[in-house]
Amino acid sequence: MSYKNQRIVLFDGVCGLCNAWVDFILKRDSKGSFKFAPLQGEYASQIVPDHASELKSIVYICFGKEYTKSGAVLRILRDLGGVWRFAWIFWLIPFFVRDPLYLIIATNRYRFFGKRDTCRFPSEQERQRFIN
Repeated sequence: MSYKNQRIVLFDGVCGLCNAWVDFILKRDSKGSFKFAPLQGEYASQIVPDHASELKSIVYICFGKEYTKSGAVLRILRDLGGVWRFAWIFWLIPFFVRDPLYLIIATNRYRFFGKRDTCRFPSEQERQRFIN
């Protein structure tokens, strides 16, 4: 599957916060615009090998362009549309301020939000939205 014409969210499949974020997007993406894949999977290791091995950031690939950390979160919210697009105002905060805050949460995410034993297994309804 080519990622050049897709909106793909690559996430830490065992992270409680990351899985909650995927649930958040799934619930609000009524058009089915977003696809998902765990960073621990083969797909992520092929297209973003550095991020797949480090698991330090969510990765958002939007029509071939890669975004990470707070930039990924803000672009996802913008692309969800509706009231969520107003989060784009936070883009005015420079990334060198946003990203350290993101990294504090990312570094402590297992402690604060838990860690699963295995990667997320999509439900039957979600399966078409996930990339193997």
